[in-house]
Amino acid sequence: MLVQLTDIKKGYQLGEFYLDVLKGVSLSVHEGESIAIMGPSGSGKSTLMHIMGFLDRPTSGSFLFKGKEAADLTDDELAEIRNKEIGFVFQAFNLLPRTTALENVILPMIYSGDTTAAEREKRARESLDLVGLGDRVMHYSNELSGGQQQRVAIARALINKPAIIFADEPTGNLDTKSSIDIMNIFRDLNKAGNTIVYVTHEEDVAKNAKRVIKIRDGIIFDDSGEGK
Repeated sequence: MLVQLTDIKKGYQLGEFYLDVLKGVSLSVHEGESIAIMGPSGSGKSTLMHIMGFLDRPTSGSFLFKGKEAADLTDDELAEIRNKEIGFVFQAFNLLPRTTALENVILPMIYSGDTTAAEREKRARESLDLVGLGDRVMHYSNELSGGQQQRVAIARALINKPAIIFADEPTGNLDTKSSIDIMNIFRDLNKAGNTIVYVTHEEDVAKNAKRVIKIRDGIIFDDSGEGK
């Protein structure tokens, strides 16, 4: 079991009011799964991803990652998991401007601090080759199309060989052809054994997953497909 959530709740105090975002979410994620978490804006799907990706902590409930309770981990341990075990691909690409594709992909390995410069470059080039950008490694972000920038973001997410990749509306800023190309890359990554979790409101993205989890008003109301 990669992820096990049990009765996860998340709320925020907004002045005199308390906002319930997640209202007791329970789910499991197994290695090699391909999952889409679907829901409209305000449904809680992004908050759920932030908790599963160690970007936020639940108000209550149990979150086991590889059998370890997240609440028991120190800040340093959480930071190490975020860097080495979690890969993120966002709608906005989140590439550093005025840096090359190669430099963007190398960045997570610099934070990990346990590789040589030569090893970092070798692995970054391999990662860019994997997403079809072996001939664009020295191009700057502003010299790449939207689809190419998203490929760089995927290569960056893969660089530390994470246990799970979260793709948050990964085709939201792309045209139809680029969207198809990006989803083909994700499907190939899943076939190769990578665990992929899409967070989306788009059916075209969700149909690429083998399992679809639907959330509304902070509650999962449907969980269908393989691996559940």
